Amino acid sequence: MLERRANPVGRAATANVPRISLGGLRLAVLDIEQTANFMIDMVFPVRRTDRPLYLTSANGEVLSRCATEPMTQRLFRTADLINADGQPLVTVSRFKSATPLPERVATTDLFYVVARKAAAAGLTFYMFGTDERENDAAVANVRKAVPNLKIVGHCHGYLRGDALRAKVDEINALAPDYLWVALGVPYEQSFVEEFAPRLSNVGVIKTAGGLFNFLSGSRARAPKWMQAVGLEWAWRIYQEPRRLFWRYLTTNPRALYLLFNNSRPSNTEMLRR
Repeated sequence: MLERRANPVGRAATANVPRISLGGLRLAVLDIEQTANFMIDMVFPVRRTDRPLYLTSANGEVLSRCATEPMTQRLFRTADLINADGQPLVTVSRFKSATPLPERVATTDLFYVVARKAAAAGLTFYMFGTDERENDAAVANVRKAVPNLKIVGHCHGYLRGDALRAKVDEINALAPDYLWVALGVPYEQSFVEEFAPRLSNVGVIKTAGGLFNFLSGSRARAPKWMQAVGLEWAWRIYQEPRRLFWRYLTTNPRALYLLFNNSRPSNTEMLRR
């Protein structure tokens, strides 16, 4: 049984994670394995923080939106750790920094690495977000893939008002080590801002974007070669042209501009919380 002792070192817990400033955000210089180990270390063998840690991810669209949407920028800048979930960010970092990002930390890949480590350590998940059918299918597939993983609960994300507040209190009572929130940008970040104070029994909150759609099997990942050369956005447009064509047409050029003109060369900083 894990000891559920909380230590008042929430800020210090992230102090030694290196990061670089890229495209206007400060990104963790960690690969997938290191990120997963960080997430495990925060709660095992004891929780090292007196509040839920807030982890999120950034890609080109996020950089673009942070540059034009002050609220979105503020929500991202309050995160304890931001991973680079976009191959263009990794590629540009090799030119702009002496300590480039080691690899893309795609949330879909990270999830299963953390899940396997969590299962081995007896840690628990809660999966919140997307619609009811997608959520159910995602949870079912995860239970098949990682049968020893303890998923203490799950729920769709279409709750509002008193129903949402009641669900948040229910999640807190279940005290999962990891709460995966898949509501899309910036709604999942807003969820963390509003409800983290009510989730004191949660170890780590990780925003997850469209993760559950991939876990459910309703959406396919891009071919590996497209992921490697930073063209996953093109694959997504191919899959959902009406929803995504204009989004990427407007955000991709701005993101490239920010990456090349709003990044700090040779500058590795430490997280300060």
